[in-house]
Parts: sequence; C-alpha cells; structure tokens
Amino acid sequence: MFNVLTLNKIAQCGIDRLGGGKYNCGGDIENPDAVILRSFSMHDMELPQSLLAVARAGAGVNNIPIDKCSEAGVVVFNTPGANANAVKELVIGALLLSSRKIIDGVNWAQTLGGEGENVGKTVEKGKSAYAGPEIMGKTLGVIGLGAIGVMVANAANALGMEVIGYDPYISVDAAWGLSRAVKKASGVKEIFENSDYITLHIPLNGETRGTINADAIAAMKDGVRILNFSRGELVDDGAIIDATQSGKVACYITDFPNASMLGKPSIIPIPHLGASTPESEDNCAVMAADELKEFLENGNIINSVNFPPCAVERESPVRLCIAHKNVPSMLKQFSAMFAEHNLNIDNMLNKSKGDYAYTILETACMPDAKIPETIRAMDGVLKVRLIAE
Repeated sequence: MFNVLTLNKIAQCGIDRLGGGKYNCGGDIENPDAVILRSFSMHDMELPQSLLAVARAGAGVNNIPIDKCSEAGVVVFNTPGANANAVKELVIGALLLSSRKIIDGVNWAQTLGGEGENVGKTVEKGKSAYAGPEIMGKTLGVIGLGAIGVMVANAANALGMEVIGYDPYISVDAAWGLSRAVKKASGVKEIFENSDYITLHIPLNGETRGTINADAIAAMKDGVRILNFSRGELVDDGAIIDATQSGKVACYITDFPNASMLGKPSIIPIPHLGASTPESEDNCAVMAADELKEFLENGNIINSVNFPPCAVERESPVRLCIAHKNVPSMLKQFSAMFAEHNLNIDNMLNKSKGDYAYTILETACMPDAKIPETIRAMDGVLKVRLIAE
C-alpha cells in the first residue's frame, strides 16, 4: 500500500487513477510515499523521511524546494503540456484584449445606465476612444517554444499574424510541432526589435529573471504590447510601469498581478487564470497521478525536473532503483556489490541530469535483504528502493 498526501484539491479523475487497492490518498496522510499538489508551497515544509516523490499537477515548480528534494533523493515530477491548450486560449484572448481596448470599452458602457433611450447615441459618439488595431498582419514574437509557446505561435499564425520565435533549448518534439511558417529568431534582441506583440513562455530561473527590463524595452518598437503568462518575475515591475506610462509599451497583460500592477492605465492584470479550466485541471491531475503510479510501482521516471528520464520495461522479478550523485565509479560499485553476492544483472539502465543520476538494476532474485541498505550507505547514494514482484 502506497500513501499519497494531497496538499491541494486534486481532480477526482486523477485520484481515481491511484486505485486498485494499492493507494491510500488524502490530505491528512502521515509518512507519505508521495505528495501530489498544485499551488501549495512546500518551501517551509519538513520533508518526511518516507517521501519518495512529489508530483506537481501543472508545469511550474516554483512552489517546490527542488534542491532540498534532490539532496534527499526525492524525485519531483511536473506535467508539461497538460495545461498547454488552456493557456494558449487565454493568450490568444489577451492578444485581442491588448489591441482593442475591450475591457475599457465594456467598463465605460456599464456607466451608461442613466442614459435611457440615449444609450445608443452615446455609444456611437464615445466609441472612438476605445478603438484599437487588428492583430492580422502584425508581428508576434514568441520567447520560449515549449508546449505552450508552440501552440501560441501556431494559433497566431493561423489568425494571420507574422510569427517569429526564439528558444535556444527547443526540443525535437516541439520543433516537429512548430508551423513551418514561424520564423526562427537568432536571439531575443531580434524579437525585441521586430515585434509588435511579445509573449513570454519560458521558466523562471536565475538566467530568465527580469528578461523584460528597461534595456530590453528600449530595444523594442514604440507601442509594443507585451503578454506574460509564464511568471511575474520575468518582467521588471518598475520598468514596465514606466514604459506603459510613457507610451513606449501600449499595453502589458500579466497573469501574475501584484500590488504595483493594480489601477495602472495600460496594464491589464488577470488573476492567474492561465490553467483555470476544468479540462486543464483534469489533464494535469491524470498526468501527475500516472507519473507517480509508474514511479512507485516500477521505479520508472517520466517528466522529472530534477532527475533524468529513466524508464525501462520490467524483465526480471526484482528491481533495484538507486537515486545518486552524478559522480564517477558509482556503476562500478553497484556492479561489484552484485558480483560479491553472486548476482547476475539481467537488465540495467543509468541516466544522469546535471549533478544527479538514476540507476535501475534488475536481477532474478535478491537473496540478502541487506543489499539495498549496503548500497544506501555508499558515498554519493541518496535513496535506494527494492521493487519485487
């Protein structure tokens, strides 16, 4: 029986995947083998000794202490692409909102309640204040071509926009999904200089924080419109406020509002609605649950942010799964331990990611129950699991 702690309300269709009498799921689970969550912040949470994995039902993992989990050998999963369509649809809506002054116009129309039969005439006289350009034929710069960025680029292209994209880390799968009509930029500077609209779809880290700053904005076209549906800190608050007030930036739309964004002309704060659809929540919950199930039952890693992808079909009754530091001689030590106990390695897979690695070893039997603990005591080993049929 696996114990799974839920730190947020998770869609029932996801919880249902953890069935078959093998799982005990709930918000008050003690000594959990796994945690599944959405937005709950784990940074002040003590990691239980029993914890093997954390699954985020969403793409971003800023609410999870990745370094602490890695040092403890805890595998952290996310669900890339599960909410991509939901975010894409909101970004397309934001393109229109940024151009046509729809929100301002609606708010003004709501004030005309006392006009009576003159509402129509008043509307005709006042509507010119809320005019705005069409997006067709304009250039959209997409920074980040992951699951969401590719879908946004393709959708904008289908709406008649010229699209240029930049992502130095684009995956093969993303590249295959990207429309041939999307032009590839050589860097963000090319995006800044040529785009009428710019949308961000990159993770937040030390390199990307403040991607949109005063210098970046100075390189942009006058009247550029900027959309941020990735993370608030990708944009420097002071710089974007100054730019909207001067008119350099015609409109800034963020899905991550803070106090400084509120009540400012030309800034549209959206209350983090990017993935807030029932379809997205279901997709993320199911994907997160499936990742946990595959890991807990078979030791396979799919879509981890801190350990390498490492998945292989079961071929032998006994499987040893080892999370360890990516340092020399680890495999040599594991093999020597098996040889010392006259055990054949029927199947083996080893992958690394940065400072960490993961090894799967299979054998027909494990005659000495102390072998996993002996391996756990090796320098550089973080966590060891024995999975037997």
